[in-house]
Amino acid sequence: MAEKKQSVLALLDILVENTDENHILSTKQLQELLQTKYNLNIERRTLYSNLEMLEQSGYVISKYEDNGKGYFLEERQFDKGEVLLLCNAIHASHFISDKQSSQLIRKLLSTQSRYQAAEFNNAVYLPNPQKTPNKELMYNVGLISEAIRDKKEISFTYMKYDRNKNMVPRRKEPYVTEPRYIVYSESRGYLIATNKKHPESFTHYRLDRISKATMLDVPVNPLRNPKDAYEYARNKLFMYGGETNHVMFRCHESIMDAMIDIFGTELFITPQDDHYFTFWTNTSKTGAKYLAQQYMDSMEILQPEELRQEFLSDLEKVVDNYRK
Repeated sequence: MAEKKQSVLALLDILVENTDENHILSTKQLQELLQTKYNLNIERRTLYSNLEMLEQSGYVISKYEDNGKGYFLEERQFDKGEVLLLCNAIHASHFISDKQSSQLIRKLLSTQSRYQAAEFNNAVYLPNPQKTPNKELMYNVGLISEAIRDKKEISFTYMKYDRNKNMVPRRKEPYVTEPRYIVYSESRGYLIATNKKHPESFTHYRLDRISKATMLDVPVNPLRNPKDAYEYARNKLFMYGGETNHVMFRCHESIMDAMIDIFGTELFITPQDDHYFTFWTNTSKTGAKYLAQQYMDSMEILQPEELRQEFLSDLEKVVDNYRK
């Protein structure tokens, strides 16, 4: 009985790794692979019985009578397109280290045939120099998720780069926070948290800058007014901190796509007659100025006037620096 189960699992492994719609194996080839890889000498009748058992377990296998060639695994846990999309997203995510990315991608690709895995590696794999060096990320995400679930405080060391490009602590004392949410913005993951002094005010920390995270046996205060973490992230444009302001921008229509990418289709715009449009958003002063800098030739801050003048002063200082 044990050998029967082993042969079924071995056959499934071969179908997963070696077959797809472009790589179909005959009965003889399946028998040969079972012999060479698992030292299992399976008769045709047993092989057909094993295939039937896999189908009864929910696996969709294309058979000789379906395609006129042989056998391949027709449906998988993830479609090829889904796996490639997830692999590309992981590879492009700056906050996941190279080693952790490779491990995750390898696990995802193991759900596909080796031919499709090679196709991904040959077509996509270029180094991502913006990857974080923090190897604690996955552990920290798990611990923070548990702390959010169990409503416990956490402590951690928050890191920054020094002039030698080494990660060093921002301060000697650990940060102690009440973890509330994990969100993803601008290709990075963030912890949204509160603290005992300001229980209703959110602050945020980059997950890839958190080190030595520890769950404390201290309960967090309940949120009297639960908030939308992604709404908070949108208001903290580019995840800059600071007080939120109601800011009005005037933009050329050429950057409409970019604004929709940043703010989403719910952005309420007011068209102008001269190929321009305006919109309001809630964001920090630093985030508003950073956005205006990115699209300086196509955007201006209209209101509040104080922020407009502050940005103008910043530009004048930049011009003065270039003239020195």
